[in-house]
Amino acid sequence: MTRSYRHIRLDVEAGVATLTLNRPERLNSFNVEMHEEVADALAVVRDDDATRVLVLTGAGRGFCAGQDLSDRAVAPSDTPRDLGESIDLYYGPLVKALRSLPKPVIGAVNGVAAGAGANIALACDVVIAARSASFIQAFSKIGLMPDSAGTFFLPQLVGPARAMGLALLAEKLPAEQAEAWGLIWRCVDDADFAATVESVARQLASGPTLAYARIKEAIYSAKLNTLSAQLDLERDSQRELGYSADYREGVAAFMAKRAPQFTGK
Repeated sequence: MTRSYRHIRLDVEAGVATLTLNRPERLNSFNVEMHEEVADALAVVRDDDATRVLVLTGAGRGFCAGQDLSDRAVAPSDTPRDLGESIDLYYGPLVKALRSLPKPVIGAVNGVAAGAGANIALACDVVIAARSASFIQAFSKIGLMPDSAGTFFLPQLVGPARAMGLALLAEKLPAEQAEAWGLIWRCVDDADFAATVESVARQLASGPTLAYARIKEAIYSAKLNTLSAQLDLERDSQRELGYSADYREGVAAFMAKRAPQFTGK
């Protein structure tokens, strides 16, 4: 299934939805229309029970350059723009939608991920980057601070010292270094990038989708929960999963020494 949009593509095959940001001439930077299309596509993926994993990637040589500045261009003599409004209306809901999607999200970073584009990648559950890709917190170069939850993700993933350096200096972080620092899951050679993303997507698409949803919820709640609250969350989620068809299938497959055939229920 392919769903038609102007600035993105949504292709679904064998349980894998691939959402491609498709403004390569602008390094897939966001304008309002692309935000609206992505929001619609994420709703489609969320509501489609047959879709069990989402791959988010970019067309051409970049993953996403963040905000298209020509979409809200300002000059020194212009009336200031309310940039907080774009976070409320677009970037905040996008990050929340990726994090709350009850299915795994693979960020397939095929090229540069800059500004909000870098942090949208970090909002994904598993980030795989081509070796030629890079991550840039470019905000300070134009007098801004990281948004799209960059100030939330970066200290958690790489610690406050590295987060501060990335945000203040706006230096390019190569994918290989991003992996070494724990910012992303894996950096792979460009020649192996597409096959690696496909392999991980297929693995997740055939896995226990409900368990994946509860894993996401628990890991993303851990930083904010007390130990007691986290134990309660684990108890409640494990109780739910213990009643699932996938748990029964997983145990039966283990006992029979065969591969499980999960249905995601």
